[in-house]
Amino acid sequence: MAAAVDLVAERGAAVPVTDLAEAADVSRQLLYQHFGDRDTLLVAAAADLVRRELLPHLADPRAPRHARLLAVARHFADHRPFYRAVLTGPCAWRLAEALAELFRTLITTEALRAGLGEVDERAARDLAVLISHGTGAIVHDWVVRAEDPLRPEELADRLLTVTSLLTPAPPHP
Repeated sequence: MAAAVDLVAERGAAVPVTDLAEAADVSRQLLYQHFGDRDTLLVAAAADLVRRELLPHLADPRAPRHARLLAVARHFADHRPFYRAVLTGPCAWRLAEALAELFRTLITTEALRAGLGEVDERAARDLAVLISHGTGAIVHDWVVRAEDPLRPEELADRLLTVTSLLTPAPPHP
């Protein structure tokens, strides 16, 4: 996966499958057997990158919201060439869906209830979809369109403003 991330960051999402296989030191046949096509490989590489390098920083729900959002912004800034390539390529929609699903797992009914009061399960699921996709859209826009250098603190502040409107932080004891 790391070979795909590095190669796409350097050459873009249209990199040939042969080059991806060579970079990973595997055969094209193995790559096709495992992933089916280049786009599926790139989505899997992005999801793997998020799981390995970002989700551990988001695991503690008690961590301050701004710190968690800053970790998100820094991750995408650190890997901007890769994410920009895949978020503007043919797998952009599939990647957005995969990332939203990963981030949706971090939004619990309990956390929503802590900020909003009583929320039924269906509304909690709908809010999680809204928040994860909306946050993803803001990050996507920032990664693709913002001028260099990216300023993670600014994105974290923007995300904090929006998410605080949707889910106020619970009162501290």
